[in-house]
Amino acid sequence: MKQNESIHAKFGKRIRELRLKKGLSQEAFAHLCNLDRTYISGIERGVRNVSLRNIDVMATALGLDISVLFKDV
Repeated sequence: MKQNESIHAKFGKRIRELRLKKGLSQEAFAHLCNLDRTYISGIERGVRNVSLRNIDVMATALGLDISVLFKDV
């Protein structure tokens, strides 16, 4: 990941990477998280400031420990 990228962009790329590894569309992932698909899109594009609660929800939906979401971020 580029060093000059914002933390939001880095985190969003990580979420997209993990979502795709699980074979989930944005819509399916959003459904698992009980979040709107456009919100997931905003996270992945790095334009949303994600709450800790939603980070925890996404980790749970992916079946991962929350720390995995921040690897290389």
